[in-house]
Amino acid sequence: MYVRMVNYVDRINQYRKTKISNRNFLVIAALIVGVLAGLAASLLKAITHHIEDFLQTGFHWQYKYYLFFFFPFIGILLSVMYVRRFIRRGKFETGLTPLLYTISRKSSKVEPHNIYSQIITAALTVGFGGSTGLEAPIVTSGAGIGSVVGRFLGLSYKETTMLLACGAAAGIAGAFNSPIAGIVFAVEILLPEFSIPAFIPLLLASATAAVVARLFYNEQLFFLVTEGWKMDALIYYVILAVFIGFFSIYFTKVSAFIKRSFYKIQHPYKKVVLGGLMLGLLVFLFPTLYGEGYITIKNLLGGNYSVVVSNSIFSEYSHLPWLVLIFTLATLFAKSAATLITLSAGGNGGIFAPSLIMGGLMGFMLAFAVNTLGIAQLNVANFIVAGMAGSLSAIMHAPLTGIFLIAEITGGYVLMVPLMIVSAISYLINRSKHKYSIYTKPLAEKGELLSYEDKDSTVLNMMKLRYLVEKDYLILNQDDLITDRLTEILQSKRSVFPVVAQEDQSFKGLIYLEELLKKGINHVDHLEVTANDLIEEAPDTVHINDPMRLVMQKMEKENVWALPVLTEEDRYLGFVSKTTIFNKYRRLLARQADYME
Repeated sequence: MYVRMVNYVDRINQYRKTKISNRNFLVIAALIVGVLAGLAASLLKAITHHIEDFLQTGFHWQYKYYLFFFFPFIGILLSVMYVRRFIRRGKFETGLTPLLYTISRKSSKVEPHNIYSQIITAALTVGFGGSTGLEAPIVTSGAGIGSVVGRFLGLSYKETTMLLACGAAAGIAGAFNSPIAGIVFAVEILLPEFSIPAFIPLLLASATAAVVARLFYNEQLFFLVTEGWKMDALIYYVILAVFIGFFSIYFTKVSAFIKRSFYKIQHPYKKVVLGGLMLGLLVFLFPTLYGEGYITIKNLLGGNYSVVVSNSIFSEYSHLPWLVLIFTLATLFAKSAATLITLSAGGNGGIFAPSLIMGGLMGFMLAFAVNTLGIAQLNVANFIVAGMAGSLSAIMHAPLTGIFLIAEITGGYVLMVPLMIVSAISYLINRSKHKYSIYTKPLAEKGELLSYEDKDSTVLNMMKLRYLVEKDYLILNQDDLITDRLTEILQSKRSVFPVVAQEDQSFKGLIYLEELLKKGINHVDHLEVTANDLIEEAPDTVHINDPMRLVMQKMEKENVWALPVLTEEDRYLGFVSKTTIFNKYRRLLARQADYME
């Protein structure tokens, strides 16, 4: 049945290619991806908010508020149980780092289960109070839709990559009702090197997803900002940018620390228990940490400044301005910890929404403190909006996404200049300390980052040594008599022969044809010469999991054209040559160069 279906689809594709060019067909495919990603975004938001509403308002029990301490733990536990029970063949990963790795090293082949598993686990995590965002899961789900559609239709790598980016853009557009931000996000994060025709599929997918999402889930995320900025407030926007820049550096360092700490815990359910209880305690102390946290920013934009303290154990003091400031500062640092604990403990989500929340809190604190001290009268809503843009720009290294997303979802185009200033300065401060974003740093450390600044390294990183091993070399055992193998040696097309131990195939050295002819068969008294008598040490060896950069470095250092490839246990596998590497390099470079045409 499956084979018949594949053959049927293949026949349709062959017929389609005779009638429609790939570029035009890509537009149609982008529309399909946009519709599906828009539906996925609507579904994720609807499920998550239904869970939140039920737990907070629909579920009635005398002591239910004591359960809020355990709700985050329950959400993370259900997510981990789902992954371990239902995702066995594939690998489940969260965040945008795996997506970037998929583009650079896995030919844009997103595993199909991500289309639905990201939605299920994110809804459980965030709906039960996990302090993270829905954007990364919906981006991965949308990218999965694009990747699966591309492969199902038999499209090439460059076309599948485009549809993957269309799905990601559509996910952002559907989640925020912001088609422009979806396009900018895809270009800035996923397709940093692009051509103008790439905008057409992205534009259509993003706009379609926004329309579909609005049909099924029409809820205004933030109040619209209508008041413009004032010249005398410009210095405070610069101060806010510096504040955000240094906080983003702190957040990156804390992220690495918490991930390392949880990585040391081997048992998955121990992570769930520890992380869930820690998160529950934070939510109990700081109720605004529950879920995404957008409701807090919405209230702050509306002028309800006591919302940060409301429902906490200090709610009766919410009329005191300085308590509001101190509690907001504590909430800011608690939010960063809660987000990272949620993700490290096994919950699904991203740092997209938390970045916005933390930036909004920083903007609120600065403007509210200045107003309270009487230094100046600042528009608090404007600074909240600028803070969100700056935080997203700094943490994600995506200033354009930060600017256009915030301008679009708040209607804050009148604040374009402050948004640009805060985003640029905060980004530059973080960039001065961290060359890579929180998404790309793990890949850069492993040498797996797709970088357009250094195409040579990028293409080498895309190669895997196991696919370049040449196995047509004649293998000699240590104890083989040269005269017994002489016919094979002379008929071989190679001039070098690897020598291995017969018992375990461990690599012992090389025999060169030129030396063999001199020493092995010139004289009758050499008839009992064995391979072991003629072994020479190899200039160097490489192991099957070595990165290609290391392989090339060894070849250049020893000035050789080929090197033996060994397993991690030093058993012989074959040779890798510069010829094979260069041929593969040219193919990958051509693919990389034209996938955005």
